[in-house]
Amino acid sequence: MLQTLLLIIIFILGIYFGSFFTLATYRLPKKEDITHKHSYCPNCNHKLGALDLVPVFSYIFLKGKCRYCKNQIGSRYFLFEILTGLVFVLFSISLNIDIYSLNINTIIYFIIVILYFSSLFILAGIEKEKEIIQKSVLIYGIFISLVYMIYSYTLIKTNVYEYVIYLSFMIILLLLDTKLLKKDLKYNYWIQVLILILYMLIFTGAYYTIWTIILAILSIGIKNILQFFKIKKSKIAKEKRISPIGFYLCVSNIIVVIFMNFIVNYLMK
Repeated sequence: MLQTLLLIIIFILGIYFGSFFTLATYRLPKKEDITHKHSYCPNCNHKLGALDLVPVFSYIFLKGKCRYCKNQIGSRYFLFEILTGLVFVLFSISLNIDIYSLNINTIIYFIIVILYFSSLFILAGIEKEKEIIQKSVLIYGIFISLVYMIYSYTLIKTNVYEYVIYLSFMIILLLLDTKLLKKDLKYNYWIQVLILILYMLIFTGAYYTIWTIILAILSIGIKNILQFFKIKKSKIAKEKRISPIGFYLCVSNIIVVIFMNFIVNYLMK
């Protein structure tokens, strides 16, 4: 009973995080404040009340419409919140978290990885919408990486030498990317992809990151094949755009981490 209650609490935590992710996905590319500015309807700009901001349930009760202007709210917000809640629950189950045997190390690790997943959710959401890898989220990743390294070194006595190397390269590439932007050079997308991969290496290691890249490539390949046949069938040529590689990397990394956790904590015991 208590274990079920714990999973319900984690799911509720997840949908609230998901609500914040949708806000961050919308505001960060516009360089708007994501912590202090009051939530508002993007259609009528009306400030939202407390009853409008309950994740999932507000969408259901308001029938997917703004209470004030009655404009339809995209279902992706609703689905994103539910998906985030499910990911949080699956991650906790994959770690085999038991309320009767919780310890401080497990709690801290869970919180840190949730913060890591948060950055991946936001990066994926922004790239899917705006076709960019949000640099401010990558900078946030540096601070989360430092927290993770301190945790690994002090509490679980892990050698963080490799993490320091990855983080150093990550910072160097971010500085290089900033310099290129100042010179108005447009083609720095691959630098940001490389920074993202280094970020994943810090948190998930080489083995998981390699599987992440493989899964992302397979997903992109399948998507492009389906899109090719769709275009061929409709006989309407579409503008050729690069696949959102960062989006697929973020989604693939979350899937790989959870899947591998299930293997390690259930099948290999």
